[in-house]
Amino acid sequence: MVNALYDKARESFLMGDLDWETQNFKVVGVDATYTPNMATHQYLSDTTGAVCTSSNLASKSWTGGVADAADVTFPTVTGATIVRWIVYQDTGTSSTSRLVAMYDTASGLPTIPDGTNITVTWDNGASRMFRI
Repeated sequence: MVNALYDKARESFLMGDLDWETQNFKVVGVDATYTPNMATHQYLSDTTGAVCTSSNLASKSWTGGVADAADVTFPTVTGATIVRWIVYQDTGTSSTSRLVAMYDTASGLPTIPDGTNITVTWDNGASRMFRI
């Protein structure tokens, strides 16, 4: 697997159901028990193996179809080895929180939690977090 947008997220952005500006988005680190299906997985409830979850993404921006946000720090993380980061729209309910992007090819992955902070640093290149 490679870093990618979920197909259902692309559809949701096009239909106006996902709004990077006004909705809450978070990041969850998951372990190897989750096997992504980029074509069919749509909601957070489709995932397994959550190890840590961020607060809402801050400083979100969008220019030319490219999404970005401030880097994310997860404090004092313990648990299973994190093999993927997933960005999702948080509605407060896993069965309606839409999956957006999955990263499994990034510096620092896999990450073995040892009780210290883990920081996810987004790419500062042309595609930033993701491109629609």
